[in-house]
Amino acid sequence: MEKKREMFAGENGLQGDPRLKAISEAIRVVPHFPKQGIMFQDITTLLLDHKAFKDTVDIFVDRYRDMGISVVAGVEARGFMFGPSIALAIGAKFVPLRKPKKLPGEVISEAYVLEYGTDRLEMHVGAVQPGERALVIDDLIATGGTLCAAIKLLERVGAEVVECACVIGLPEAKGQCRLNGKPLYILVEPRK
Repeated sequence: MEKKREMFAGENGLQGDPRLKAISEAIRVVPHFPKQGIMFQDITTLLLDHKAFKDTVDIFVDRYRDMGISVVAGVEARGFMFGPSIALAIGAKFVPLRKPKKLPGEVISEAYVLEYGTDRLEMHVGAVQPGERALVIDDLIATGGTLCAAIKLLERVGAEVVECACVIGLPEAKGQCRLNGKPLYILVEPRK
């Protein structure tokens, strides 16, 4: 039997947890941004709500504290808002995965496909060592393309990607994740 690869917190140990409802309600929905038909999930309002922001970080910390993770890799830019706090709390280092030409040192990069073209993620050479256990964090998963690029980048330097984590997961992601076989942990579905 194939192991389920995506897990929504509300279906996996946190059923009925009021923190999940508060986190979801703290996320503002901006219709038709950045283009017509998109219901943008704005986490900046979550960051303004101290309790909901803390609960978000705490849920991730509780999950990852005892998994032997030494690297929390945050995807630019919104992964940077959650990743450092999680890394500090679990005793791991934070590694930023950036868009091209944002890191000053020597980098390795990984291209990925978007709906409207391609992009790249970059990481400093030497930031992650072979054998390190890594968590990839971002705010939202839609198609999984960015997270796949992050996984490939980390695996190219010999890291073991333990799991990917996102605050928000689009319902389309459920059951259709293509994260190179890596598990995905999601706190909430998007608000309408």
